[in-house]
Amino acid sequence: MPKAPPTGTKVLGVIGEKAAAEFLKRKGYEILDVNFTCPLGELDIVARDGRTIVFVEVKTRSTGQIIRPKDQVGQRKIQRLSALAVYYRKKMNLLQASGRFDVIGVIAGPAGMEIEHIEHAFELHQSFYY
Repeated sequence: MPKAPPTGTKVLGVIGEKAAAEFLKRKGYEILDVNFTCPLGELDIVARDGRTIVFVEVKTRSTGQIIRPKDQVGQRKIQRLSALAVYYRKKMNLLQASGRFDVIGVIAGPAGMEIEHIEHAFELHQSFYY
């Protein structure tokens, strides 16, 4: 059976993730993975900022939506991202590297993309310390 074409929301998300990755590259980050998937879920972007591994959650919205990107990452999402970050660091043998979570908000409008980068947006969920 052929795969269904992506919906408008999915297309918007892909556009936002590409814009976020390009934004990070311009800031000097090294992109390690985009859309890393495993049995636990998906990490939007994994990057390196100096010696720090950065797990980036990208939230893309069209103009007219007033919810801030960081406010869309609730406790359940933080728990899942924490588990994914631990999984990724173990799989890639990066347990000694420091890590952080950032959120990038992309607002797509007729005039182009507006990007908001929130560094250290939240901490590793306490149940996932190792």
